[in-house]
Amino acid sequence: MIHFSKWIRKALTRREIKRKGKTKKIEYVEIPPSERLVYTVQFCLIALTTLTVIETVHIIVLKTFNETVFSAISGLIGTIVGVFMAK
Repeated sequence: MIHFSKWIRKALTRREIKRKGKTKKIEYVEIPPSERLVYTVQFCLIALTTLTVIETVHIIVLKTFNETVFSAISGLIGTIVGVFMAK
């Protein structure tokens, strides 16, 4: 679970260019995301995986498609993509 959090933190870390000193030397500064955002994305990815497994089992066992679970999957995908596009 720790490696998963590190991967999310690395993916959401921003790099900004700052000029330093009289020579205007360029320096890259990394701005890490908040822990709250990392845990939220981690929860969304785990929920997405779980719902995908539930939908797959539902299709295999009952041979029908559950639209409610698919709507939840679509909402989570939108949330995750929105977070990564905003950052």
